[in-house]
Amino acid sequence: MSGSRTSFVRLFVGFLLSATGACCPIELTPPSVVLHYGDTVSVNCTTSEDMHDGIGWEASVAGTGLEMVNHLTWSVKNLTQWSVSALCFINPAHTSLWKQCKKTLEIVLYTFPETISLGYDDDTMREGNQYNFTCDIRNVAPVQNVTVRWYKGDTIIQTHTFDDPSKEPVDLSPVLSYTPTREDEGVKFRCEAHLDLGPDGPQLNVSSEEFNATVLFGPDVQCSTVELLEGQTLENRCPVTGNPVPVVTWLKGNEYADVKLPLSRKEAGMYTIRSEGLSESIKDIQVHVMYGPELNCTSKYIAIEYAPRNLTCTFEGYPEPKVTWYKDFNEVELPENLTRRDAGHYLITASNKLSNASHRLDIVIIYPPSQILELEDSVVDVGYDLRLKCSSSGNPQPTYSWSYYRTANVMEENEDGVSSLIIRSATSYNIGLYTCQASNDRGYISKTVRVTVKGAEPECPITVTPDRMVIPYQGNAMSVACVTNSTNVKDLYWQGVKTNSTIWRVDTHNDWDLSPVCTATFEGIGTCQKPLTFILYKTPDSVSIQSVDDFSSLEGEKRQLQCDIINVAPVRNLAVLWYHGNETIKPVNGSLQVTGCPPENTNCDIRTPVNVSSTISITLNRSHNKAAFRCGAQLNLEPERLQPLYMSSPLNITVYYKPVINDTKLQKAVPVFRGYPEILVCEADGHPPPKIQWLYSSDKKPNVSGGTLIVSEPGLYSCNATNDVGSVSHDVKVILKEDYLPLIAGFVAVTVVVISVIFVFIYSIYYKNTKMRRYSLKNPKLSTHNGNVAHNGWDMQFPMTKLS
Repeated sequence: MSGSRTSFVRLFVGFLLSATGACCPIELTPPSVVLHYGDTVSVNCTTSEDMHDGIGWEASVAGTGLEMVNHLTWSVKNLTQWSVSALCFINPAHTSLWKQCKKTLEIVLYTFPETISLGYDDDTMREGNQYNFTCDIRNVAPVQNVTVRWYKGDTIIQTHTFDDPSKEPVDLSPVLSYTPTREDEGVKFRCEAHLDLGPDGPQLNVSSEEFNATVLFGPDVQCSTVELLEGQTLENRCPVTGNPVPVVTWLKGNEYADVKLPLSRKEAGMYTIRSEGLSESIKDIQVHVMYGPELNCTSKYIAIEYAPRNLTCTFEGYPEPKVTWYKDFNEVELPENLTRRDAGHYLITASNKLSNASHRLDIVIIYPPSQILELEDSVVDVGYDLRLKCSSSGNPQPTYSWSYYRTANVMEENEDGVSSLIIRSATSYNIGLYTCQASNDRGYISKTVRVTVKGAEPECPITVTPDRMVIPYQGNAMSVACVTNSTNVKDLYWQGVKTNSTIWRVDTHNDWDLSPVCTATFEGIGTCQKPLTFILYKTPDSVSIQSVDDFSSLEGEKRQLQCDIINVAPVRNLAVLWYHGNETIKPVNGSLQVTGCPPENTNCDIRTPVNVSSTISITLNRSHNKAAFRCGAQLNLEPERLQPLYMSSPLNITVYYKPVINDTKLQKAVPVFRGYPEILVCEADGHPPPKIQWLYSSDKKPNVSGGTLIVSEPGLYSCNATNDVGSVSHDVKVILKEDYLPLIAGFVAVTVVVISVIFVFIYSIYYKNTKMRRYSLKNPKLSTHNGNVAHNGWDMQFPMTKLS
């Protein structure tokens, strides 16, 4: 029962191994071997599988047959076969589910030399040349596990590896190519061979003997410049290297220089070093002798502003000293052209790495006055005070002068470099320009401002006597003077006339086109003028009127009238007046033509006598017929006095116009009563006088007498007025009416009679009952009233006695 269970387990395990592709059921101990050439090797092959048909070793040396064991050893003494191989295999039983399998034993057979050698081209090397080193390694295997390292001192400078798969021993000769420098002098070179056999094998290495390098170079001068303190020597100041050690000689120019002698600043310069060693070298060396800063400068410098600076300050020292200028403790740069801002106290410092030096300097700038400050245009109320201030900076300090129209109420003050001008109770004479000038040795500057007196008008302090001259042509000669009482006057003269004097005498025959102006130039006020109103006039020789055209005199058409004024001056003062009868005409579309002026010039200013033609255009109407037209010329020379009016002879114009019927006397409709004829009067106005004619129906028989028509029959009657210009008619409708006036009068009379009778009847009854009394005339008594006076009311005229 147990045996069958074991067989089942094995079958199940075999099935799993076969199904899952598990590893071969054998194990090698050790799985790999690393051994020196000729050493003994022994490896065990074991299996845990009981059901098999034998195991065995298959090897190129000392192989075994198939044995039915679970443990089998492969062993070789003194293994010397470089290409040795060995594997252990197992055959499955016929009932097993797995196939034959095997495992190969990894075998590394090595050999390594105990010594290696270093070969080289030459015992000594020249700097810059290439040399080869050879590392000789004999009988080494396996070569792909070999690494060769090159050392310079203790530093690896190159590594060689090998890809050769050969397992047999070989000889290796790797080469190092190297170019030495002077720094390699005395350096030791060597090579090392390393055999790395992995974690299961030994780590072997061997080193060659060392090569002690000797490098020849130079000579090389190690400097290009030399700096030393004044008093020091050149000895050991410039190293010269080389192998072999060079012999050094210093030369200045072509002369030998003793390097042990101390140098002064004057001995600085270019030297030559001659070196002899492996070769000969000649090199020029700049030698600098160092010493501290030395400053040489004046203590005070006076300069003109903007002039090129010629301040001479010398600074010596080596290294070249750094020069710094300070003003008011601030570092500054002194410009080439100094200005007033550059004036002041300066501290100059010069420093290099050896020491410092300093110097104090005062700079004084001479400059002209600057722009004037504080002085501005001013406005002051009349009667108030005003102060004008003028200040300027300059070196030397400027002095001030004022230019203005001098009056008694202006005074000057100067204090603390400021000049003031004080105006007391300003008047119109203080209006004008005020100029302040500041000056010194270097120049001057001025500023002009204007003073305005509020409430006052500018005055021109000159007088023209007389101030107006209106003189007739060929009248008496007159003189006019241009004078002033001011002491501020610079110039006084006449403009517009020919005279060298301030008095001008008029020539009444020739001075037509003059515009005299008295002109003066005053300090502060400037130039002002007063013109002279001057008129030299001439009344016209004649004035006449004419009609420009006679082509038409019909009512409603335009007619141009022309007024000719001969030889009159000046034309600008001429007024042309037009009259129709005694009425003044306001010109419509009028024009004025002056001899010597273009027609389009409406503002002619010729002052010499000229002929003037004034033209107006009128539209003719019947009121112009037989009416007189006149024109007049008048010179308006003075506002308060007019010159006489020079009139032309009258011009009569005949105007022709069509008739116009007077409809105020002739109505449109006229009633006529039967038996009472009506008189129709037709009157018409026209030029020539119109002919009047009545037109009516032929069955009518009116009585016609000129423009009068007596009608008694109804109908349409037309009055026609005709002349050479045209005709006009007026229609009158005559309406016949009955005359009911007698009947109406009779009816009214009867009605009045009837009403009167009725009234008398009623009144008599009333009177009888209320007013009547009975009286007796016996024994009458006269009334106290005057007998000759009639009385009303109850006062009877006759003496009566009341009876009842």
